Amino acid sequence: MRKTVGRVRERGIELGLFLAALTSVAVTVGIVGVLLYESLGFFRQVSLGAFLTDTQWTPLFSDAHYGILPLVSGTLVTTVVALLVAVPLGTITAVYLSEYAPLPVRETVKPILELLSAVPTVVFGYFALLFVTPLLQRLWPDLPGFNMLSAGLVIGIMIMPYVSSVSEDAMRAVPMLMREGSYAMGASRLQTAVRVVVPSALSGIAAAYVLAVSRAIGETMVVAIAAGMQPTLTANPLEPAATLTAYIVQVSLGDLPHGSLGYQSIFAAGLVLLIMTLTFNIAGHMLRKRFQHAF
Repeated sequence: MRKTVGRVRERGIELGLFLAALTSVAVTVGIVGVLLYESLGFFRQVSLGAFLTDTQWTPLFSDAHYGILPLVSGTLVTTVVALLVAVPLGTITAVYLSEYAPLPVRETVKPILELLSAVPTVVFGYFALLFVTPLLQRLWPDLPGFNMLSAGLVIGIMIMPYVSSVSEDAMRAVPMLMREGSYAMGASRLQTAVRVVVPSALSGIAAAYVLAVSRAIGETMVVAIAAGMQPTLTANPLEPAATLTAYIVQVSLGDLPHGSLGYQSIFAAGLVLLIMTLTFNIAGHMLRKRFQHAF
């Protein structure tokens, strides 16, 4: 009797876990389905060639243009600036916490870093607009109030905890025997960290980078507040520009009628955002498989 109850309970737990996994898959499939369905309505009226090659994005103007390039360039520029901040700082922080920091320091610093990821993004947006931008204007007096540089810098600060925390967990998973073997060969602590620990944890570190890229590309409030809302095809981070997410917010807050071409354009922008994120995730998965180590 006791064994029967145990089996029923175990099957119930398995069913619950299966339903939880199925719900996640169903939600993902639903999101992709809605994006594809609504985007089809957009692409029935706008050719794919004009969408990919036109250098203007003005779907809400009387002289409408539907070139996605200005939004893609704004998204990529802010993402690159953010990664230039988050990847080196996050990796160095992870190496310090994993290999150098005493236990009390690690247990104090790591939770404080992770608190950054819990701060609402709208706070980071106004931090970029009201503090970082005036600070940068002391270096570049001609810097406009809305610019991609301050938005990218603050996004980098915001996602740095993702890089440092996940990378530090991957480095700490490297067996101590490998460190001791390196020390036995006469290597210093820095040489052990750089040549043994980091390469051994590369698959986990790559996962942290992919997470950071996806987070930076999908960030909305910081770019909407600090980078501006004007789609501009430029690679200069000192200029204002709109990103894919900022445009989606801009149109969603307006009063465009449901089913209009302008309304459907947000789904086309969302589809591009999904493809970009999916591409980076697939590349990251291949990178993890390439450098994966089994201990």
